[in-house]
Amino acid sequence: MAEHSSPFRAASEPSDRADTPPPQNVTREREAIASLKGIVEPNLGKDIVSLGMVRNLRIVEDYVSVRLYIGAHQQYLEARVLAALNSLPWCKKGYVQLCSIPGVRTTLAISSGKGGVGKSTTAVNLAVALSLKGAKVGLLDADIYGPNVPQMLGLGRSDVTVTETPEGQRFQPLEAFGIEVMSVGLLAEPEHPLAWRGPVLHKIITQFIHDVEWGELDYLLIDLPPGTGDAQITIVQESPIAGAVLVTTPQQVALGDVRRSIHMFRNVGVPVLGVVENMSYLQLENGDRLSVFGSGGGEQLATELQAPLLGQVPLDPRICQQGDVGQPMPLLEPESEIAEVFAGIAAGLIATFGDGGVGGDRELSTCMRSTSQLF
Repeated sequence: MAEHSSPFRAASEPSDRADTPPPQNVTREREAIASLKGIVEPNLGKDIVSLGMVRNLRIVEDYVSVRLYIGAHQQYLEARVLAALNSLPWCKKGYVQLCSIPGVRTTLAISSGKGGVGKSTTAVNLAVALSLKGAKVGLLDADIYGPNVPQMLGLGRSDVTVTETPEGQRFQPLEAFGIEVMSVGLLAEPEHPLAWRGPVLHKIITQFIHDVEWGELDYLLIDLPPGTGDAQITIVQESPIAGAVLVTTPQQVALGDVRRSIHMFRNVGVPVLGVVENMSYLQLENGDRLSVFGSGGGEQLATELQAPLLGQVPLDPRICQQGDVGQPMPLLEPESEIAEVFAGIAAGLIATFGDGGVGGDRELSTCMRSTSQLF
């Protein structure tokens, strides 16, 4: 076989390989993973395997391929991965498929196990909080079941502009409060359901990930649909997601659904950064806190994950009212308790991933220290 000819079939081609890999491949896979674990991402201080940047490792005869999910500032890792693979004594040639979004440094998923827990509200307010700290932020509303981000940011019904570029057609994001915004809801008729299925759904989601002209962003937040269906899996597999933030409410029935989402992320190698407990308590006028939906759920889940409880967002009617009129709390009431909670979450993410500067020593935040090993 010529060295320039890849032995790896495209994903759509049939394969006659047995489901169980030969024992030799199992050993070689361990060796390949061990070699890749020697590559440390300097800003995060952890190896690229534990960070979920290496996925879909495949071995065919004496050839090995991986997908490398990286941010725009991490292109140099491709050469290091190739060198690590080609240094294996049995490897004739290594192949690396880069998975990146042009101009985007860090892509984060905002996820929940079920609807109605405030996932989109969390995504919007966290995007605003990051922007207020000086980061360049984009927000992709990929929730095909309830694309509410445009309304929450005061965009209402807006048309998507498509431009021709040397790389093909590109969607132009909208802008609200300095945040670049794109939503699947902008492609549908008002009040009509997004009745997409199978290949059409996959194509549209893939286009929204790869064909939006985001420009230069420090953070792209992806508001995922609730649950663990085809749409969620497609987004996670097609995106260079550096980590996921799980949103839940305190009651036990919500926690069970979140656990399923956790397993989905870990199955594809995406680190779970931590938990946001929404509707955590109601602050009474006398200073007491009333646990309307129970208590301790977020802390319990964080303990199970060995990941931090990033924040507890109080139950406050104003966050709903201001979401309805497109005025996020961190902007309209920056001194409110809710704004302070989201500011704290944003600060933790910036401490982990940085605010846009490349290189330099940064203290690794708690949320990445406690992320479990994925291999």
